[in-house]
Amino acid sequence: MTKETQLWHVIVTVGGKPHDPCTTHAALLRLRQQWPFIHSLRYSEDRAEVRYWEESVDILDAASLALRLWNEHRDSAELPDWKIIGLEVVTEETHRIREASAPMLATSVTPRRF
Repeated sequence: MTKETQLWHVIVTVGGKPHDPCTTHAALLRLRQQWPFIHSLRYSEDRAEVRYWEESVDILDAASLALRLWNEHRDSAELPDWKIIGLEVVTEETHRIREASAPMLATSVTPRRF
């Protein structure tokens, strides 16, 4: 029996030692090309936030994939050597309710500064 998948909204926040913002911006553009489900990217000198949609059977699978995203693309996208400092995974319904009551500030797929 095949389990049904559902959409999860994921926010991965990474941070660490300050990094050149121009280099981080370029790296996030490469990440966006490699991971097409990204709908929002924000960054500063010492952190970045990646928002995207994940399809999986349950929250455990979605969270597991999210926890690997930065590390698996670190070399290919030339991402800063930062660690995950935050993770949020919510159902599509929860995300839509939040979005309707308070529009998100970061809606651009182009990396934006915090």
